[in-house]
Amino acid sequence: MSYWALVPVKARTAGKQRLAAVLDEAARARLVRAMLAHVLQVLHGCPQLSGIAVLTPDPQALPAGVVWLADAAGDMNGAVQAGLTALAARGARHAAVISADLPRLRASEVQALLAAALEDGVALASDRHGSGTNALALSLPARFRPQFGAGSLARHLAQARELSLTATQICLPGLQFDIDEPEDLALLQQQDGAYADFLPR
Repeated sequence: MSYWALVPVKARTAGKQRLAAVLDEAARARLVRAMLAHVLQVLHGCPQLSGIAVLTPDPQALPAGVVWLADAAGDMNGAVQAGLTALAARGARHAAVISADLPRLRASEVQALLAAALEDGVALASDRHGSGTNALALSLPARFRPQFGAGSLARHLAQARELSLTATQICLPGLQFDIDEPEDLALLQQQDGAYADFLPR
C-alpha cells in the first residue's frame, strides 16, 4: 500500500485574506507558516503514510522530507486534481488531501480518516459548520473529483452518490476546526495556552 498526504497551500501573500481585518499581511503569513508546520508535524507522525507532498506556488522554507508539487492551476480544485495525478504517477494508490490550516489536528484523527477511506473508498471531514470540506481521502487513480470551496461537503456527497461510492464522514474536532474567519481566530486565542505557538506575535 502506498498512501500519500497532499497539503494545498496558497502563496504567502495570498493566504487568509478574510483575516485582513484583524491581522496584517506579515501576521497572516506567520500564522499560515505555523499552522502548516503543525499539520506537517502531525502527518510525519502517521506511520501509514508513505510520503507527504505540499502543493504550493511558493516552495520556500518547506521542511526536509516533504515533496514539493508546483501549483500551476488557476483554481484550487484544478490544482488539487493535478496534485493527485502527480501522486498517482509516483505510485501512490491512496491519497488524503489535508487542509493546511488545522491547528488542533492530531495524528489519531488523520489515521481515522485514512482507515475509513481504505474501508469505504472515500472519506470526508467537514468543517465545524458542516458545510466545507477540510480533508478528503480516496483511492488513486480517482474517478472522484475534488469540489473544494463554499458548500463543498454537499457537492462531495452528491458526487459520491452519482459514482455509487460510499462516502464516510469523519467528525473529529481537530479535523473540523480550521481558521478562515476572525471568529475562528478568536476561538483559537481563547485556548489556555495549548496553541499559543500558532498565534501571531
